[in-house]
Amino acid sequence: MSNSTDSFFESKVLGHPAGLFVLFFTEMWERFSYYGMRALLVLFFTASIADSGWGWPREWALAIFGTYTSLVYLSTMIGGYMADNKIGYRWAVVIGALLMTLGHGCMALETQFFIYLGLTLLVFGSGFFKPNMTSIISEMYKDRPEKKDGAYTIFYMGVNAGAFLGILLCGYLGEKVGWSWGFGVAGIFMLFGLLQFWLAQGIFGDVGKVPDPNSIAKQETANLSVVTQVKPYESWQKAVGALALVGAVVWLFLGMNIALTLAGILALVFFFSRFSMFTAEEDEEVRNPFTMPQKVIAGIAAALGLIWIINDPASKISEGQFNLLDFSINGVDGTGITILVALTMFIFLLIYRLAMYDRITRDRMIAVSFFAFVTIFFWAIFEQAPGSLTIFANDYTERMLDGTAASVYKVVNSLMTLIPLGIISWVLYKLFRQTFAKYSLSNIFLALSFVIVWGIAIWMLREEYFKDATEVPASWFGVLNSLFIITFAPLFSKWWESKYNPNANTKYAIGMFLLGLGMACVAIGARDIEPGAKTAAVSMIWLVLVYLFHTLGELCTSPVSLSYVSKLVPGRMIAFMFGIWYLAVAIGMKLAGVFGESSEAIAAEHGLSYFFWILTAISVGVGVLSMVLYPVIRKLMHGVR
Repeated sequence: MSNSTDSFFESKVLGHPAGLFVLFFTEMWERFSYYGMRALLVLFFTASIADSGWGWPREWALAIFGTYTSLVYLSTMIGGYMADNKIGYRWAVVIGALLMTLGHGCMALETQFFIYLGLTLLVFGSGFFKPNMTSIISEMYKDRPEKKDGAYTIFYMGVNAGAFLGILLCGYLGEKVGWSWGFGVAGIFMLFGLLQFWLAQGIFGDVGKVPDPNSIAKQETANLSVVTQVKPYESWQKAVGALALVGAVVWLFLGMNIALTLAGILALVFFFSRFSMFTAEEDEEVRNPFTMPQKVIAGIAAALGLIWIINDPASKISEGQFNLLDFSINGVDGTGITILVALTMFIFLLIYRLAMYDRITRDRMIAVSFFAFVTIFFWAIFEQAPGSLTIFANDYTERMLDGTAASVYKVVNSLMTLIPLGIISWVLYKLFRQTFAKYSLSNIFLALSFVIVWGIAIWMLREEYFKDATEVPASWFGVLNSLFIITFAPLFSKWWESKYNPNANTKYAIGMFLLGLGMACVAIGARDIEPGAKTAAVSMIWLVLVYLFHTLGELCTSPVSLSYVSKLVPGRMIAFMFGIWYLAVAIGMKLAGVFGESSEAIAAEHGLSYFFWILTAISVGVGVLSMVLYPVIRKLMHGVR
């Protein structure tokens, strides 16, 4: 019996539809551009004016980097909504790719206006592009679920191939030739990705076209939840709620810490007592949309969060001349008040919404919320790679090599560059054989992009080969993450499929422990750096170990995270919980910038090693928490493994 997706499998490459490899190369060039630019951003901001940088303090660079990466993930909610309801997946990808191409072009101009405009375009471009590539794959394979894991594995290899080449080539061009070259080349390859996708989109049939309004209406009607009955407030609950409110008002105007403490305790008693009074009829389903008050609360919380995220770097860079949160209440500054209010409103709304579902659904969503909490800290520490770890590589690592060490590096770097390029070019040849006759122009642009990338790679290797001594670019260490993923991902995949497959909490715990082990390595390497030192010459081996252990930690958490969301959350609520998940990632990204900013003050007083030991302790602490709570989370998951 045929189905609506059989036509995709008529033209296959390596056992999968040729359309998958069109997406593979489009995503590869998008990741090339994103990671290539990301590898240079902090280095560009902190480089001296004599080196054509902006000469910013590290705190400023890390603040704006944290805001940028956070907004990239927040913008996916806009892109996903527009694709689902207005423009379809294909147009979302095209718009996203075009915005990112323009963004990279703006950044290549290096003026203040165009750098900020470029970052803005890249944020919205990523938001349109990022969530919709995987949506197209999901639609292509909806009738072949047994092939979906293999499809995502191939696609994930494209992601890492793009990240690998982007960091390697854009990083080299930016550091060795000029920042504009690094930013500009990233945009050129994003343009090639856009052109080859646009010219070959007929290969996707009807997948990803502009959605039919009638089908959207039907989908919204099918987006059901359970009937929820709420018991009226009891007298003691009214009294507890009133006392909590009075305590908050007293603290607000009189500054009594005991009032704040009591208000918090009473508020928790109130919320949990109400939480237990929701009852749900699990057999009868009706729509359960957000009410207007809930939308208002969500809107205010989101607005306050965005104000803080944007105001943080703006107030630092302007040295206080622009500061939307320049106020204080009872000794707490505007930033702290804004975060506290936004977080309180969000937690209240989350608890209220969770309480409106049947017991099993509610429990599983609480489990997802816990994993999202762990995810915040994972990314906050993992994303030190393009921030504090890149600064460590640039300023505190001995990167000058000569003699045998230089020769070994040249050989390793050459093999690391040419072997992946050769493999990807072979995949490109396979795609050509299947699609050139029908989509020749798309293939020509794709081939041209590979001619250019081969040319840059060979030129780079030739330049380094004839030097007696060589300096390893600070951005080079970032390629190790992609290299280790490609190397170890098959082993972890086999582990997850074996009888020794650990439970979800253990996977997260192992990931956090490996994250801590990596930070412990760099902490040991930095132990002899004096407090306040601006330069040092630490061995490169410590950074290699950091990226090794962090990559192993990533393989324990990142690939399985969204899998658990899809397993635990009913289909009718999956979009909502994916939104919560990406919000957690965005918070982690911003927190990474906050951690990086604090490294300067900590290093000046206690030494840089102390900062990395703090991150080690946080990683291990969250890992232990995940292990300890395993019995609770297992119960909440109701049999899902």
